[in-house]
Amino acid sequence: MKSTIQEIEERFDKDVERFSQLETGQQTTLDASFNMELITEAISRRYPKLGTVLDIGCGAGNYMVKLSQKITNIDVTLLDLSQPMLDKAWERVGEVTTGKVDIRKGDFRTVNFGTEKYDVIIATAVLHHLRDDHDWETAFKKLFDLLNEGGSIWIFDLVHQVDPALQQYIYHDLYGKYLTGLKDDEYKDHVFAYIEKEDSPRSLMYQLQLLEKVGFKQVDILHKHLCFASFVGFKAG
Repeated sequence: MKSTIQEIEERFDKDVERFSQLETGQQTTLDASFNMELITEAISRRYPKLGTVLDIGCGAGNYMVKLSQKITNIDVTLLDLSQPMLDKAWERVGEVTTGKVDIRKGDFRTVNFGTEKYDVIIATAVLHHLRDDHDWETAFKKLFDLLNEGGSIWIFDLVHQVDPALQQYIYHDLYGKYLTGLKDDEYKDHVFAYIEKEDSPRSLMYQLQLLEKVGFKQVDILHKHLCFASFVGFKAG
């Protein structure tokens, strides 16, 4: 059985300090700092007059801190399962943006956003918690509907390979070697165990095709390194 939402929330409640570090907060994620700079810089260039941003699974607010350093007057909505994460994100983002900062606690799939719409949605290391095909499709459709015309979603997440031999090589062997290098084999096994317990990642191609299926008119890959990828979908407008 996969972890419940409550179990995932409880784990993140205990890990606020680590996720508050811009450069080292997600060391188990390949190219975390690179992708944070890549995505936030790309957003700032694509939307120099950006108005509103929704960050789902915002954690301690790293992406919005980084983006608000580039565009200082955006209105930000931070959403996360963990209240301690939200409290830390609200504190940190509020120090760098001159816009409004709103926080929402909960699962983005069930939170009622009313009639709110956003220019940009950021979803980093969160969508891998989705489960079956229906869950993935309804979640992507909701995110599409939350965007203004011309808006976009920016995703960075764990992905898997469709071919079992490639999955073994890229994930278990190469990514496993990276995790062992961070500490030791016991640490690698620990990370693999909680990924297996919590996460249900899909392939990059599955997600790109799903973005198009729910209505995104322009989909592009930003970066892929082994089992992590960043990509973007634009809503026509």
